[in-house]
Amino acid sequence: MPAGAHEAPTGWRYPYSCCSGYDCREVSSKVIGEGPEGYVIKGTGEVVSYSDARLKNSPDGEYHWCSVAGADDTRTICLFVPPHSF
Repeated sequence: MPAGAHEAPTGWRYPYSCCSGYDCREVSSKVIGEGPEGYVIKGTGEVVSYSDARLKNSPDGEYHWCSVAGADDTRTICLFVPPHSF
């Protein structure tokens, strides 16, 4: 069954503050990198600092990127990241 407008594919709901119905989507770990300053959106070069309020824990262990208008070339609204493995 397809996910709803505010839902991740695994069924959890994106917070409304991150999603206007089309801004968020699950992305591959190949799209997001980690650098010394924070997470890097590889397609835009944007860095989301490790202390940035837009950074959220991913409930399903996958990356989810919420960007303006859901586009691949706009700024980040929220970034959901999986927990680090130790």
